[in-house]
Amino acid sequence: MTQPDLTCSSPPYWRVAVIGSGPAGFYAVGELLKQQEMPVKVDLFDRLPTPYGLVRGGVAPDHQKIKAVCKIFDRIAGQEHFRYFGNVEFGRDLNRSEMLDHYDAVLYTVGSRSDRKLGIPGEDLEGSHSATEFVGWYNAHPDYRDKRFNLDSEQAVIIGMGNVAIDVARILSHRHEELAQTDISDEALSALASSRVKDIWIIGRRGPVQAAFTPVEARELMHLPETEVVLEADALDLDPASQRFLQEEAGKDIRKNIDLLEEMLETPPREKKKRLHILFLVSPVEIVGEQGKVSSIKLRRNQLVEKPDGSIRAEGTDRMLELKTGLVFRSVGYRGEPLPGVPFDEKSGTIPNEQGQILEEGSPCPREYTAGWIKRGPSGVVGTNKPDAIESVKKMLSALDSSGKKPLETKQVPDIAQLLRNREVDFVSFQDWKLLEDYETKAGEAEGRPRKKVGTVKEMMEVVRSLREG
Repeated sequence: MTQPDLTCSSPPYWRVAVIGSGPAGFYAVGELLKQQEMPVKVDLFDRLPTPYGLVRGGVAPDHQKIKAVCKIFDRIAGQEHFRYFGNVEFGRDLNRSEMLDHYDAVLYTVGSRSDRKLGIPGEDLEGSHSATEFVGWYNAHPDYRDKRFNLDSEQAVIIGMGNVAIDVARILSHRHEELAQTDISDEALSALASSRVKDIWIIGRRGPVQAAFTPVEARELMHLPETEVVLEADALDLDPASQRFLQEEAGKDIRKNIDLLEEMLETPPREKKKRLHILFLVSPVEIVGEQGKVSSIKLRRNQLVEKPDGSIRAEGTDRMLELKTGLVFRSVGYRGEPLPGVPFDEKSGTIPNEQGQILEEGSPCPREYTAGWIKRGPSGVVGTNKPDAIESVKKMLSALDSSGKKPLETKQVPDIAQLLRNREVDFVSFQDWKLLEDYETKAGEAEGRPRKKVGTVKEMMEVVRSLREG
C-alpha cells in the first residue's frame, strides 16, 4: 500500500479529496491536476479496492469499447500529485469532519448506488429484482456476488425502456459462446449457460417516441443470432401529439429509433430460439405471487394525452394484460444514497448543491462540493460527467482563490495516509490496483477473455497482498 510522499513541496499546494472513483471522480481529478496558477494535490478514495465505478461494475461486458475510457483515467492517475486510496469507506474508515481537517476541499462523486421503486404490490416477492442487482451480478460487483435469479422461468419481464433495460435484455438473449468472450462474471456465465428464458419482455409506460434507449442500443437488438425482436402490429400507430412532436421537434436519435423500430416491425418472422418483445404503453399495477414467488405481472394499457402545457403524459385505460413470469426486473432509474453526515435530498436522491457547491439548509458549505449522478441525478452517458465535473471544480477553485486563506499544507497538517495506517486500514494504492488488474488480465487471456474479474473484496485483497509481497 505504498503511496508517494506528497507532504513536502514548494510552493504550498491545495489539498483536495475526491470521494468516489467513477467517471465523475476521475474527470474531476483530471481537471484539478491541470491547474497552473493554483497547484493542487488530489487524493481519490473509493470503498472498493477497484477504481472506475460503473465503467467496471455497470457497463455491459459485451461493450468493451466503452470500457476503453479507463485508459484516459489511467493517464490521469499517472500524473504527479495524485494518490488513490482504495478499500477506504467514507463513514467507516474516515468521516466528514476528518476529511475537512485534512483537506482544503472535499468533492463527493459517489454516484447513485440504489434503484428506484415502482411502488406496486408484489414488488418484494422472490423473483422480483432491480436491474441494478442483475447488472452488478453479471459484472462481478462484490455487492451482488451472492445474488440468485430464477433463470428457470421461460419468460422474463423488464420494466423500463432505457439503455440499462436494453442491456439486461441483451445479456439474457446472448448465446453462451458470445458471453464467454467477455469479462462477465464466472457465476453469471455459468448460470446463463443453463438459462431456460425464451421470451423476454421490455415494457414501457409511454410510446416509441418517448423511449429512452439510444439508437446504438436498439440496433444491437436486431443482430442477436438466436433472438427475434417482436412488436405489436400497431406499435407505431402514433397519437397526434407524438406525431407532431416527431415531425417538428424530435432530435435525430428519436428519429433513428423510430426508423429502427419500423425496420423491426417489417422484418419477416424467423424461427429463432428466443423472442424479445418490445411492448409500449403499458404500466405494471401488480406483481402476482404464489408461495412467496413471482408467478405473473398485471399490466394496464395506457394512452398518451397532451396536457395544456404541451407535455405528453401516459394515462391508464380500463384494458388490462397479464403475463406469466417468474422473473421481473425493474429498470426505472437509479437513486443516490445519503453519506454519513453529508446533506442529502431524499426526494431527488441527490446532494443539494448549486453548480456543485453543497448546500446545507440552503446555505453553501464553503469547502464541500459534489459531481456526477449524486449531484444531478442519474442521467447521461459516461462522457456527460466531464462537463459536470469541470463545473464543480471551477466553482471549488474560485471559492478557494477568493477565500483569503492559505493552503492547509502551510500548517503542516498530518498526511491522511498515516491516520489510515494508525487505524490499520489496508488501503490500496493505484500501483496495487494495477497489480490486481494485471492478475485479472492474465487469467482472462488464458481463456480468450479480456479479463477474469476477482469478485469479492476479500479475494481482491488476498491477491493484492500476495502480489505486493512478491
